[in-house]
Amino acid sequence: MRFAVALRAVALVLLLGFTWLLANSMLGGDGNSLIRMLFNEEPRPRKYKCGLSAPCPAKHLAFRLTSGAANVIGPKIWVNGDILEIRSFDMWAGEVSELLKFIRPLHEGTLVFVASFDDPATKLNDEARRLFEELGSTAAKELSFRDSWVFVGAKGIENKSPFEQRMKNSKNNNKYEGWPESLEMDGCIPLRAPLET
Repeated sequence: MRFAVALRAVALVLLLGFTWLLANSMLGGDGNSLIRMLFNEEPRPRKYKCGLSAPCPAKHLAFRLTSGAANVIGPKIWVNGDILEIRSFDMWAGEVSELLKFIRPLHEGTLVFVASFDDPATKLNDEARRLFEELGSTAAKELSFRDSWVFVGAKGIENKSPFEQRMKNSKNNNKYEGWPESLEMDGCIPLRAPLET
């Protein structure tokens, strides 16, 4: 008797599994279609490198930048799906000279990814702002105290970079007390050419 019950249970499991596979293949599913249909769930959008909603074309680099928020949430930079170790410069400690030593010798075509944290502007001198402009920035010359800023530029770019956002520090519109909210930007950069959209 126990053997018959166990045999029926195995047969039921096999029947349910076969029905599942048949229904899934008829619906053209990916293994979860039937569950989503039964529970009225929307399919989740597929994520690509760096969390992009669509893949980058061939010979393009995927990226995502997130600026810091307030003085506690640090900035993040992802390139082709990998989070980068960030070379930071503490402008309050007077490291603008270190920033200049880093930017001046860049070779033609070198990409520069910038995600601000706390205050990107107070200690920037005219030379640093000019060098960022030469990398394609239009916001560097106007950056102010505690603005949020994300930027991708390139040494030798002929026009302004299409990859830049700035949010002004505004007492009336700040998300955090004394700081604007974090900025996020992503996209695809063509390789072996100046930045183009």
